[in-house]
Amino acid sequence: MPLPSLFPRARLASLIALACLGQPVYADPVTSASPASAETTRSNAAVLQQRPFSDAADYAAVTRGLVAPFKGQVVDANGRPVWSLASYEFLNKKDSPATVNPSLWRLAQLNSHAGLFEVTPGLYQVRGMDLANMTIIEGDDGLIIIDPLTAVETARAALDLYYQNRPHKPVVAVIYSHTHTDHFGGVRGVVDEADVKAGKVKVLAPSGFMEHVMSENVYAGNAMSRRAQYQFGLYLPRSEQGQVDAAIGKAVAVGGTITLIPPTDLISQPYETRRIAGVDLEFQLTPGTEAPSEMNLYLPKFKALGIAENASQTMHNILTPRGAQVRDAKAWSQYLDASLGRYGDKTEVLFGQHNWPTWGTESVRTLLADERDMYAFLNDRTLHLLNQGLTPMEIAQNMQTLPGELQNKWYTQGYYGSLSHNSRAVYQRYLGFYDGNPANLNPLPPVESARLTVEAMGGGDAVLGKIRAAMDKGEYRWAAQLGNQLLFAEPENAKARAIQAEALDQLGYQSENANWRNIYLTGAMELRNGVPKNPGSSVSADMVRALTPQMFFDFMAVRVDVDKAVGHDMNLNWRFSEPDQVFNLTLRNGVLTHREGFNPKADAGLTMSKATLEQISLKQLDFPGAMQKGLIKLEGNGQKFAELLGTLDTFSPQFNIVTP
Repeated sequence: MPLPSLFPRARLASLIALACLGQPVYADPVTSASPASAETTRSNAAVLQQRPFSDAADYAAVTRGLVAPFKGQVVDANGRPVWSLASYEFLNKKDSPATVNPSLWRLAQLNSHAGLFEVTPGLYQVRGMDLANMTIIEGDDGLIIIDPLTAVETARAALDLYYQNRPHKPVVAVIYSHTHTDHFGGVRGVVDEADVKAGKVKVLAPSGFMEHVMSENVYAGNAMSRRAQYQFGLYLPRSEQGQVDAAIGKAVAVGGTITLIPPTDLISQPYETRRIAGVDLEFQLTPGTEAPSEMNLYLPKFKALGIAENASQTMHNILTPRGAQVRDAKAWSQYLDASLGRYGDKTEVLFGQHNWPTWGTESVRTLLADERDMYAFLNDRTLHLLNQGLTPMEIAQNMQTLPGELQNKWYTQGYYGSLSHNSRAVYQRYLGFYDGNPANLNPLPPVESARLTVEAMGGGDAVLGKIRAAMDKGEYRWAAQLGNQLLFAEPENAKARAIQAEALDQLGYQSENANWRNIYLTGAMELRNGVPKNPGSSVSADMVRALTPQMFFDFMAVRVDVDKAVGHDMNLNWRFSEPDQVFNLTLRNGVLTHREGFNPKADAGLTMSKATLEQISLKQLDFPGAMQKGLIKLEGNGQKFAELLGTLDTFSPQFNIVTP
């Protein structure tokens, strides 16, 4: 049955496109950011007395082992820059400007060191060519690569830089340390999948890798991608008044080609050993830490411990601002302690997949112990305070500093994670988002609450006056709270937009946390310039192929608009011929569910190969064309499929955040 009108090309394509981690294609916006206020200038100057700036050891560590610097840019097939360091030349100034927290300025300078580095003879890293590091282990007859970056373009450029300075050995193994895109997306830039399938190249990953890669990136992917624009400052200019760093690296490679080759070898035991290219590797599984599927790696030959992203030169996130499942600070601490106990005395260098290494057994032991204590403190102190009845914001206000010597270490500072967010994340893990106060049990939604609040305060002009008074006093947090109320009550109020943008500027300039700075300044930019246009998404063919049918149907259920679906009950069979799998879909009460199996009483049935679905999802084919080619067979009441697709919403990737 021909169905030219029932399956618009974009519908199913967008279904999968939104399920994949896309990256915006952006241009530097026109901005008119405000200068640093007198209060911000004073606040940032005070930081110089609050942090141990006399400890300059990291400046030596970040350049140690430099083989070849990287100073240029990486471009895609069309010549468009995917990665560039040129835009960060403003960081060459010794002294921080008033618009950047001096502590963050220091880290931004450190993260600007890019190139090929020798960690220890036979062990190398390419740093500063993507958000993450690519680690290269030299084996007897080949290379082992840990985490091939975010994009094919940056990964290929990183390997080329290595080959320009070291003997040309083939890559015989790739290791994915964990499930975040910046640690696997560039794999096709360093190996050919044909070699993987032929057994010439191993791909190793922790147990559950593929399941977690897809589940993390699919169901809330649209919202997560939008929030990531704020967290990483993707639209901000690289400048003293814009994005200066991302804490765990300079920035995310943008617009490149994201790929994925499924692992050939999963690490499933708490500790497992492998011998590859004459190199012994001991893996330590650390599930539920920085990622739901993650592992460390010890290299006896090099007396080196690869700590993945479980330890870095900054406090990490228990709940990332872009959104994710809450991580387990207690488990994180325990795994770091296990690493310390098992490897601490026999490790001479600790390397991670972000920032720079730590050399010396005692320094390694101290860092592991400190970061163990830090995550244990986050868990235990939060529980201590919540058991006294404190609410999330009260706990955050109480936990302003780390205990003991932790507060004086650079690598425990809140550049990426923060005490404020992390304490609230621990609270959420144990007690959820509700703080127990009946007034907060069922509060009014933001717009209605804002309208009534502004009215109770005497109207928009009165609130605007209070905001100005708060700004004059340097009370920017309070000014931003009031400004948010006024904007949600009067979103077209130009004066409110302008003063709220200024408040967010000052909060961003004062932030030691790179994420917070990027979030504040992105909010200010959007208040001045509007929400950026739809950036589109880089739909990864590999990510599409990795979607299981169950994930496909799960996300289809997420897209069902219950208001459109009620009254259109149906039962449908969906058969995949290659491989042979049958699923039965039920739309009932506006809710879409599925199970494996065939229902002979279904209203209709669709038969196609998974490869055909992939082609449609990647816009290489559409439903009418596939049917004309005999790639799809429809039986029964085809109108039911049309009704199902008519219930599906297409999520806008650029929804409002700082305004209703």
